[in-house]
Amino acid sequence: MTDEQSPLPRPEAARALLRCMLASVRLLLRRRLRLPGRWVGTRVWFADGTSAWIYRETVVRGAVAESPCALVVRFRLRGVRGPTAHRVFRAESLLNTPLFVGFPGFVAKWWLAADEHGVYRGLYEWDGADRARAYARALWRVLALVSVPGSIDYTVLPGRHRDDLLGPVGAGAPDGVPSPGGARLRAPGPRPP
Repeated sequence: MTDEQSPLPRPEAARALLRCMLASVRLLLRRRLRLPGRWVGTRVWFADGTSAWIYRETVVRGAVAESPCALVVRFRLRGVRGPTAHRVFRAESLLNTPLFVGFPGFVAKWWLAADEHGVYRGLYEWDGADRARAYARALWRVLALVSVPGSIDYTVLPGRHRDDLLGPVGAGAPDGVPSPGGARLRAPGPRPP
């Protein structure tokens, strides 16, 4: 599926992010946000030959995707180099949660560490492909502040649950989307740096 692959106009993105943050506060106050550890440490292999491990999972308790849509967002951070800088980013990134959980249709997200080329990914489940696209285009404005120019893109997969991305996805998976065979569970032991 081809998407426009451009950010929302700044005023529209700002309004969407403000509405999201207000909704995020309501979710926090109602204790509906969860950080389960079930998938943390799972290594995901992508069609482009790279891999990354899930370092955090965020879900909205009780949210259901009646019209499921998986979303993969990719970007490379500007100025984040070396294991310590990546560790700091992964820890700090929790503070970004209010920038997405309050968007209409958000169900869940896997946060992936940088792959071998420094590309970070978020693998999401949304209720509705149009909602996933609207989020990706609004998020673009935030990511552009900290990302290498030209490194931001996303793939919308209507009719797919996020968990489907860890199983076979068939031949011809788009670049950046988990490859056929999906993910492998990491061997027990310490998480990567």
